[in-house]
Amino acid sequence: MRSFRTALAAFFFLFSAGLLAQETEQQTEVREQGHINQNKFRQLYQEFATPNQYRTGSGAPGPAYYQNEADYKMDIELDDKTQKLTGRETITYHNNSPNDLEYLWVQLDQNIRSKDAVAKLKDGNGIAPVSQPGSFVSEYMEEPFDGGFNITEVSANGKPLKTFINNTMMRVDLPQPLKAGESYTFDIAWWYNVNNHVTNRARSGFEHFPKDGNNAYVIAQFFPRMAVYNDVEGWQNYQFWGNGEFALPFGDYEVNITVPADHVLDGTGELQNRKEVFSKEMMRRYEKAKKTYDKPVMIVTQEEAEAAEKGFSDKKKTWKLKAEMVRDFAFATSRKFIWDMMAVKVGDKDVMAVSMYPKEGNPLWEEYSTKVVAHTLQSYSDHTFEYPYHKAISVHAKNQGMEYPMICWNYGRPDEDGNYSDRVKYGMMSVIIHEVGHNFFPMIVNSDERQWGWMDEGLDTFMQYIAEQEYGERYPEDIAPNTKYPSRRGEPSKIVNYMKGDQKYIAPIMSNPENVYQLGNNAYGKPATALNILRETVMGKELFDHAFKTYSQRWMFKHPTPEDFFRTMEDASAVDLDWFWRGWFYTTDYVDIGVEGVKKYYVTDKPTKEGKEMLQRYGVQDPSAVEALYVVAEDSEEMEASLKGGTPVENAPTLKEYLMDNFTPQQRERLKMPKYFYEVTFNKPGGLVMPIIVEYTYADGTTEKVTYPAQIWRKNDQQVSRSMATDKEITKIVVDPDLETADVNLENNSWPQATEVDKFQEFKAKNQG
Repeated sequence: MRSFRTALAAFFFLFSAGLLAQETEQQTEVREQGHINQNKFRQLYQEFATPNQYRTGSGAPGPAYYQNEADYKMDIELDDKTQKLTGRETITYHNNSPNDLEYLWVQLDQNIRSKDAVAKLKDGNGIAPVSQPGSFVSEYMEEPFDGGFNITEVSANGKPLKTFINNTMMRVDLPQPLKAGESYTFDIAWWYNVNNHVTNRARSGFEHFPKDGNNAYVIAQFFPRMAVYNDVEGWQNYQFWGNGEFALPFGDYEVNITVPADHVLDGTGELQNRKEVFSKEMMRRYEKAKKTYDKPVMIVTQEEAEAAEKGFSDKKKTWKLKAEMVRDFAFATSRKFIWDMMAVKVGDKDVMAVSMYPKEGNPLWEEYSTKVVAHTLQSYSDHTFEYPYHKAISVHAKNQGMEYPMICWNYGRPDEDGNYSDRVKYGMMSVIIHEVGHNFFPMIVNSDERQWGWMDEGLDTFMQYIAEQEYGERYPEDIAPNTKYPSRRGEPSKIVNYMKGDQKYIAPIMSNPENVYQLGNNAYGKPATALNILRETVMGKELFDHAFKTYSQRWMFKHPTPEDFFRTMEDASAVDLDWFWRGWFYTTDYVDIGVEGVKKYYVTDKPTKEGKEMLQRYGVQDPSAVEALYVVAEDSEEMEASLKGGTPVENAPTLKEYLMDNFTPQQRERLKMPKYFYEVTFNKPGGLVMPIIVEYTYADGTTEKVTYPAQIWRKNDQQVSRSMATDKEITKIVVDPDLETADVNLENNSWPQATEVDKFQEFKAKNQG
């Protein structure tokens, strides 16, 4: 008997004919156009920065990694009557870099609110056909608000320093270069008019309450702040245009803040003079809160806050705060604030979860805010690192969602009667989770928000989704029965409309926040969805969670770049993800994978036209020279009547002979004797490479789910086929049955293709007679 290996080889060649033909066409196209490597599985060497002594190829900090630091001592006074903030700071800048610095760059973010700020002219603004009254008044009727910094002094040892202000950046020229390893101390004095953040939707400012005449302040970006100097680009002195947020060095802060005596205040850092600014009753309640883990303890009750609203004291009080190893500082103050706290266990230490809110926030805030803060700290700590600071504060601010170390502003307000919808409730809870979560990204894992908005917003929105779902599991009584937490972002289906939208208005994730059309989808929704898919579908939770925690812990209190994140995720998982980063982060491609066709085959010894052509391509001119098996498609012209009704392998005597010659009866009993051979062809009209998740339904009603890895597309980016030998007939095939991949077109996901039922005809059929 001739070698059956030859027969099997021929069978393999024939059954793979489609794939090989596709590759041949692809090679011909390459020869005609010239070879340019556009394979979506090529490595990202060209896109990534070269590893070096500062940042390694594994994504970890290198042996020469450094970061400069800036320490601040500040005296701040807030005038509630004129809404004016005055300050003086002493900055000690530590040059830990290997380079001598001729000058320092200081950020003046409030200058974006200067009357003549160039940022106000950055966008086109034709006349809108419809606008809200407030927008119309601010655009065309009001005098421009002048809220920029007024710098009154920049000096060192009492001597003026030469400076140059370029919009939102100030260069401080040094008398002599600051050498590597040395520090420099200098002073800045300034003042500015605090803006109304409700009317101009700014990140910080005050809200005025006309009914009682009070203001509630959420104050940030209120002081000249050092820019980052690092190994990646030297000084990060990209102007603040409004969308890209902040790049800041770590340091220690000592801040004294003077406000009206009837205000309560909290902010970044630990309160140093609590007994001076707290009443005895507040101290008693505070000590109780430090030992209470099940519900918040009121430090200032609503009744006390309402009484304070009527005071308007002319006296002053100074609150002293101290923080170590933080990248920024912010505070909130008002006589309107209700104040509550509770302790939460993070690892083996207690952290204080805190909320401050006016009566306008109740009953919603008293019920949920601090509880959500506590949950967020626990959830994020489980997935990254244990929260290192001693507290986290949620402050109520209308239309606001903004983050700073240990403190954040959050929206969510009931109507005047205290009623609120589920939308308001979940919106408040979600924004608290998100903004408290920013303590991890970027307050501790300190990425450059000015350049890479997704590195804090996207990672945080991804973690927010996990925390929201875990909240629903931990507190099911707070969620509608038989439902899960209604997350707004994170699930693949939520990003589909954006990804299939007009490409003219979509930018890659790897874009500066100033240069995108839809910042919410670009920097928040899409990267969060990508990471969720990476965790749930591509890598699996165990591998992903280990790699993500590795990244988080490697870059705690450091300045990571996108490459550090991408490389660490691969380094800690042994999963090559360059194809994933390229598609999701560097392009605007979308997912669209479908079932192109299904063919049923039979096996025969009789040569077929296609089989003979295939053998000829491999140098076999006479089919009788090899003992081969051929496949015949059920719907082909060569399908013989004698094959109909039989199983696919019953019509191949050569195969039966091989089994008799090479297997014992016991071994033959254990062999599968398939009743059906199928070739399923999948196509990919969308550009994004993704795994093919397929659910097969069989005639007996059973189902089987198979996930073909993304690498199945590595040699053909348009279409791939898979053969199946089964003892059950396939009756239905569905790609992405659980909507895991953000597929933008579900019409091609099924076989047989689902037909749209005419609703009128369906109605008539149901109502016959």
